[in-house]
Amino acid sequence: MTTKTLPLVKDSERLASRLKEIPAVPGVYLMRDEGDRILYIGKSKRLRNRVRSYFRESQNLSPRIAMMVQQVREIEFIATDTEAEALALEANLVKQHQPYFNVLLKDDKKYPYLCITWSEEYPRIFITRKRRAGSAKDRYYGPYVDTGALRSTLHL
Repeated sequence: MTTKTLPLVKDSERLASRLKEIPAVPGVYLMRDEGDRILYIGKSKRLRNRVRSYFRESQNLSPRIAMMVQQVREIEFIATDTEAEALALEANLVKQHQPYFNVLLKDDKKYPYLCITWSEEYPRIFITRKRRAGSAKDRYYGPYVDTGALRSTLHL
């Protein structure tokens, strides 16, 4: 994984040039404000295209996202090898930092976990939305955003 921070500029020509420095690879981006607080964490198949989309004049952003973009002073990006790796990294970073503009991933109760019951004589693997109290041997992986993909992976 490669991590780089990109300070933004107000001048639109310099901004366009600066945004071209972002690689067109899968990864995660962190938008920070003047106080270095993380406003938003996102992931993309192509970091450059996704991040640039926030700053296009023709882009019709929702009022909430437009307000966020006005506060962005720098963008940190982490290039990953795969989109799946970016998805997992994004979920973990949102859980860790709880950015104000990340509404969907903040509440882990909505997203499923994969549980392996190592505490049982015959361990089971299943999808759950709750962690069971009890054995420290049981392992939980997640949360996963795409429940359908988790189910199909489990059925392999």
